[in-house]
Amino acid sequence: MLIKTFGSAVQGVNAYTITVEVSVTAGTKYYLVGLPDNAVKEGEQRIEAALKHYHYKMPRQKVVVNMAPADIRKEGSAYDLTIATGVLAASGQIASDKISQYMIMGELSLDGTLRPIKGVLPIAIQARKEGFKGFILPAQNANEAAIVNNLDVIGVNNIKEAIDFLDGRLHIDPVTSDTRELFQNQADQYAADFADVQGQENIKRALEIAAAGGHNLIMIGPPGAGKTMLAKRLPSILPPLSMHEALETTKIHSVAGKLGEASSLLTTRPYRAPHHTISDVALVGGGGVPQPGEISLSHNGVLFLDELPEFKRTVLEVMRQPLEERRVTISRAKTTIDFPANFMLVASMNPCPCGYYNHPEKDCVCGPGVVQRYLNKVSGPLLDRIDLHVEVTPVTFDEMTATRKSEDSTIVRERVVKARAVQQERFKDFPQIHSNAMMPSQMVKDICQINDAGRTLLKTAMERLGLSARAYDRILKVSRTIADLADSPNIKIEHLAEAIQYRSLDREGWAA
Repeated sequence: MLIKTFGSAVQGVNAYTITVEVSVTAGTKYYLVGLPDNAVKEGEQRIEAALKHYHYKMPRQKVVVNMAPADIRKEGSAYDLTIATGVLAASGQIASDKISQYMIMGELSLDGTLRPIKGVLPIAIQARKEGFKGFILPAQNANEAAIVNNLDVIGVNNIKEAIDFLDGRLHIDPVTSDTRELFQNQADQYAADFADVQGQENIKRALEIAAAGGHNLIMIGPPGAGKTMLAKRLPSILPPLSMHEALETTKIHSVAGKLGEASSLLTTRPYRAPHHTISDVALVGGGGVPQPGEISLSHNGVLFLDELPEFKRTVLEVMRQPLEERRVTISRAKTTIDFPANFMLVASMNPCPCGYYNHPEKDCVCGPGVVQRYLNKVSGPLLDRIDLHVEVTPVTFDEMTATRKSEDSTIVRERVVKARAVQQERFKDFPQIHSNAMMPSQMVKDICQINDAGRTLLKTAMERLGLSARAYDRILKVSRTIADLADSPNIKIEHLAEAIQYRSLDREGWAA
């Protein structure tokens, strides 16, 4: 008897339906074909033990399992339940009339219980797209799949529940989720707030500009000045996620297996802060089975690199192309996979190895040339992609003990959202551009026009401060964002002057 069941393979952030054909005929042996990996092949032992636990049996006949299309490699243990139900239906142990109406996925334990799987959200989206009635999967993943409407999500705890449901002996109510309500109730619930930060008003202003224009930012300052504390609060002033952005971000975390059992939809912007010992593959993605890296997990959010010069040079250099293209392309012999990577890069670093160069109170103990060598660990091409360079000074005792309440994130976010609305209108004819930071050079000349006084100021600044040529476009983009925050249609001289001060590392002799 021939039976078809359906599973799914995830490549990148998209899913592809896999048809599992099971034939039970006269003969002996179990054959699994269709380019399965070892984890899929080992499923035979898990399936047999799970069926025996519930008094079902593997047929002592010739069982051929074909996983089509055969040119796509099938990886992982999530096909256990797909194959097991197909074998039972093909051998006549359960009814087969409902089996083709459902996408069926799940990893089996030896006692028949189901373990959670990765990539549930893209699989559910594809199941609905292809017209399946429902999706049978482990109960731990049911809330995640329930985000997709018009699809019966059947969460089961073990293979017996799946069998009884398909046989009609057990009724299981589909898991439902009001995605809109969930999104509205949990949106913008950040644990950290700008109100927690005493002092550092100039750094808060720089972070507000970065958030308003989507600009990358680096903070340079001594240990304990508050660089990490400020970076953690940046997501709280970014515009709220749209529903489309939330689903897109959730898909990436689902594929990577980073969603907890309790969470189904990411409603806040991600914040990722990898350790400086991270490898280049872990940062940008890849591996034998290509998985999203940290820059994709921070898609639509913030990637914070603390102690930037301590990262390996190769790790930092592989970020250059994703920073420009807003995506990562991983190429293999048979396939090419794209992961989205539209993130804000926020970095921090000490000004020197000891950390006290330019400190107002403590002396730097680094030898001649050491400071420059330390700064040179971060390449010019990478700094070229960072719009704002901010010097962070330690908070004074008076600022720390002040009773005046700082501005909270909600107030700052309102200004940021207003500035982003101006940019949305400006770039309405350019769907790939969402913020000032994404403007190409030719667009900068048209949109960031300055008057004669502004040109004179910019020329003087570049000559006297020794600013490099690469700083020119960055200054204009940042000044355009500052003008948007001020609700000004034109870039004024004060906007330009403020933008110029955010190019610390471009100054000649900064670390001399």
